[in-house]
Amino acid sequence: MHVFYSDQFVLPLPPGHRFPMAKYAALRARVDASGLVDPADMHVPERASEEQLALAHDLGYVGRVCHGELSAREQREIGFPWSEQMVERSLRSTGATIGACRAALIHRSFAVNLAGGTHHAFRDRGDGYCVFNDTAVAARVMQAERRAARVLVVDCDVHQGDGTAAILAGDDTIFTFSIHGAKNYPFKKQVSDLDIHLPDRTADAEYLAALEAGLAEALRRADPDLAIYLAGADPYEGDRLGRLALTKDGLARRDRMILQTLRDRHVPTAISMAGGYAKELADVVDIHFTTVSIAAELAP
Repeated sequence: MHVFYSDQFVLPLPPGHRFPMAKYAALRARVDASGLVDPADMHVPERASEEQLALAHDLGYVGRVCHGELSAREQREIGFPWSEQMVERSLRSTGATIGACRAALIHRSFAVNLAGGTHHAFRDRGDGYCVFNDTAVAARVMQAERRAARVLVVDCDVHQGDGTAAILAGDDTIFTFSIHGAKNYPFKKQVSDLDIHLPDRTADAEYLAALEAGLAEALRRADPDLAIYLAGADPYEGDRLGRLALTKDGLARRDRMILQTLRDRHVPTAISMAGGYAKELADVVDIHFTTVSIAAELAP
């Protein structure tokens, strides 16, 4: 199984910033130590190019990001101060999802981006710690390269994939499925092809039943050549920003359900980590590592 990592491109943040930047290096260290992945299959991604980004983003916005011309308001909406490191990390993380999609399709298997899942980025702006929408960009790149005609996005971050839904609205070749907290950020939801809005404190059994039904419907309607799975750690009961109540076991069952179903349907799948804001960083890393472990176990 091929894995892409970009944790060495660290985004400098002010002291006390709540974005868990350290989780990416900790996750790669855990994957390295586990022996789950052959070191030859661990890759530093290429930067996403301007041409690739333009498949999902306004070039004016891309230019403002890359040349340090974001307004103070745009930086506040993203949640990160601009820096050259922010640009590099964003380009590499998007490139990692592109690389994972290519690897999944070439090997007819699963592939992983140990970051990514930046689903709050819109065509012409960033939001919610998301600069570029790696999912929308990668899906469109795979289509432009004629590797996949139809793509399914399965977004299990606790927050709706509003940017992804908005960018891909009206595109019947990319199906967006988001299962998320109804009352959580973003408070103004977009319209995905399939949305499941869950009440606060939804626990394992209710979540998994809703997911199973939604996944079956999404697969039936999407008929995909490729899936992109956003395996957010933030539905966890201990997440500071989550509002749902899944246990670690429930999240592992979520991952196994999705990946087993996609494997049984012979759908190559790229997996990104998306959000995770537990009080203890180790809990976030545990959840993400379990996702990678299950993918390695089930990879065709």
